[in-house]
Amino acid sequence: MFKQISLLIGFGMIASVMRAEITVNETDGVVRVEINGARFADYNYRDVARPYLYPIFGPTGMPMTRDWPMAKNPDDTQDHVHHKGLWYAHGDINGLNFWSEQKSFGKTRHKKFTMLKSGKNEGVISSLNDWVAPSGTVICTDERLLRFRADGAMRSIDYEITLNASHGDLLIGDTKEGSMSIRVPSTMTVSGKDGKGHIVTSEGLRDEEAWGQAAAWVDYWAPVQDKTVGIAIFDHPSNPRHPTRWHVRTYGLFAANPFGLHHFDKQAGVSGDLKISSGGHVTFRYRFVFHAGDDQQAGIATLYKAYCDSQSGATAQRPQSSKAP
Repeated sequence: MFKQISLLIGFGMIASVMRAEITVNETDGVVRVEINGARFADYNYRDVARPYLYPIFGPTGMPMTRDWPMAKNPDDTQDHVHHKGLWYAHGDINGLNFWSEQKSFGKTRHKKFTMLKSGKNEGVISSLNDWVAPSGTVICTDERLLRFRADGAMRSIDYEITLNASHGDLLIGDTKEGSMSIRVPSTMTVSGKDGKGHIVTSEGLRDEEAWGQAAAWVDYWAPVQDKTVGIAIFDHPSNPRHPTRWHVRTYGLFAANPFGLHHFDKQAGVSGDLKISSGGHVTFRYRFVFHAGDDQQAGIATLYKAYCDSQSGATAQRPQSSKAP
């Protein structure tokens, strides 16, 4: 019986039988999250184009994000310098590029933490941030809430971000360049020299077919060395335009993007623009699941249903003041 329970926990199918101690500590521009003393993720916020999580370690201890450009790794591809770890960004905010790190790009500047909390089975990082144009003008602000959890061998991060039209009307533009993103390790990609990975959506689409399509969740898994590991992203049902579209690439970019409708569909008259009136806001909620096994072994469909059925996927919140069709 114990052996059967252990196997189920290893694939994240049931609640953990052990309580994990999750610690959250800030030191010199980095907030480190540990599970029972082992490093899980670092939140980097000082002297960066935008805050990002790197590194992130999965349930087997393997890295779950590409190292480059933060660290040298001979196995890594060296493209898209702005693909750093796990981050939130968008390529068109009031006509400005907050996605790239090329010439004349906008930055997301950390303002302050509102909570750094350690605890049993959950750690919390909450912060306020300014979105700053190349000219130095603040375009808008955000509030973000990150919850780090351990459930048996599975690890998860709930990422909630509220964009506030705090400095006038806000237009989140239609572009494929966004938004809730992670860059998977080069060893997990579908294409490339190591390409043994797979992309699977809740609608049954695989690999190249997944790009630009709508799905409630997507899983990106691969055999790495002698173990199979994966990353799933869940789109919360309360999000505008749920189920979201996916800017997910076989080379390793993995992003939920509800805005790029024209780019994805290539149809005249279709626009993914989202307008937020001055003083309004919009909230997006996602869950990242770092798991052993493929999507079937990890029970991703079951885990997504549990995410939707519980209140853990969202805090009890004010209603959104902006609705998207």
